[in-house]
Amino acid sequence: MTSDLVVLLIRELDALRREVDLYPTDASVWNAIPGAPNVGGTLVLHLVGNLRYFIGSAIGRGGYVRDREAEFAVRDVTRAELLTLIVETRREVEAGLSHLSESMLEAPFPVAVGGRSMSTRLFLLHLLSHLAYHLGQIDYHRRVVTGDAASANALPLSGLGVAAPSFTA
Repeated sequence: MTSDLVVLLIRELDALRREVDLYPTDASVWNAIPGAPNVGGTLVLHLVGNLRYFIGSAIGRGGYVRDREAEFAVRDVTRAELLTLIVETRREVEAGLSHLSESMLEAPFPVAVGGRSMSTRLFLLHLLSHLAYHLGQIDYHRRVVTGDAASANALPLSGLGVAAPSFTA
C-alpha cells in the first residue's frame, strides 16, 4: 500500500508540473475566471503547502512550516518558481513516505486534522484525492484562460509501472 501511494502521489505531482509547463506565460497562471474561486497559481501554492506540511513535515519530520493563508493570498509567483516548488514537494513526499511501514499506515496520523483523529492510511488517501481534485481544477483553469485544449496527460497508465496488456488475435 505504501509503495502504491508513493506511485500515485508522484504521478499526480508530475502531472502538476506538466500543467504548469503548459501555461504560456507567468501572467496566465494568475488570470481570474468569473465564477471560479481560485486561479492555477493559487491552487499550486495550496497543493505544495499542503503536501510539504502533511507528508514532508508531519510524517517525514522535515522543517516546513505551513502558512495556509499565504497559499491563497500570494500572487504573481513565476512559473519557474512554481515548478521549483513542485520539484521540492516531490522530493519531500518521496522522503517523507520512504520510511513509512505498512503497520504505520494503521496508526493514527501524527497531526489531528480538523479536530479529528484518523489512520495515516485514510488521511494519505484523502491527500491523494485532494491533489487529484485540484489538479483537475488547474487543468480546466489552464484550458479556459489559454484557449488551448492540449492535454497534460495527467493519468498515464505508464505512470503506474504496469505493463499494458497485449491483445493478439
